[in-house]
Amino acid sequence: MNTPALRLPDVIAVGPQRTGTTWLHHVLAGHVGLPAVKETDFFWKNYSKGLDWYVAYFEKCRLDRPIVEVDPNYFGFPEACERISYHIPHCKIICSVRDPVERAYSHYRLLYRDGWTRSTFAESVIAIQIIREPSRYAFHLKNWLARFGKDRVAVCIYDDLDENPQSYLNRICEFIKIPRIDVHSTAVGDKRINVAKHRPPNQWIAQNARKARVWMQLHNWHRMIRRLERIGFWSYCFEGGRDFGPMDAATERRLREYFSPEVEALEELIQRDLSSWKRPR
Repeated sequence: MNTPALRLPDVIAVGPQRTGTTWLHHVLAGHVGLPAVKETDFFWKNYSKGLDWYVAYFEKCRLDRPIVEVDPNYFGFPEACERISYHIPHCKIICSVRDPVERAYSHYRLLYRDGWTRSTFAESVIAIQIIREPSRYAFHLKNWLARFGKDRVAVCIYDDLDENPQSYLNRICEFIKIPRIDVHSTAVGDKRINVAKHRPPNQWIAQNARKARVWMQLHNWHRMIRRLERIGFWSYCFEGGRDFGPMDAATERRLREYFSPEVEALEELIQRDLSSWKRPR
């Protein structure tokens, strides 16, 4: 564990996005040291702010608990892997993976809900790299394994979380080396959170609310963000429109073919049958 002089994470859950990372952050709260915000994005887009800026987020973490950061923006960003290995070479890494097509569609729905895109899923998955790139699991996982070694990288499967949240969490607790956490004793339990099921009522409002939230994050107005969440402001801006519904069957078929070699490479890498990810669900 780190010394009090320089509190940096002992474990980083690097994602990618839409693989249960928000749930993981919430169930670990109170059992490990967490940064003042869920995603500092230091090793991704805030690296120029310097290590002291990053360390400040962990100043209030208890000395008798390991420090964990959950930031799904790191997984598909090779520079983040390099930077973490440079600053925290003995860090443990948690990678969480999900059916790549379902993950991409979930990511699209979130981007649409928050006003990042107005295009269809078929158009967006071609035009927006951040929807496709994090689903290249084997490609990016090889980088994390090479930097940190198999013993220090845990690969968790979203299907296991769906099937048995307690067993999924037990494995993570053992990896972090903390006592097991009863899922149902946590604030979120086994519920899925931050699920984008509906379009925003008004995309102009959603787009400007998202810009305002980003501005608040950049200026460390985290209390205001939480206060607005408690009174339902963000829900008003982002939720309540039409249901997204299932993805188009033709688009799903094309994406299954596109990601099939990547899934097969991941199967070989982690020695697990993922054949259900190669066919439409």
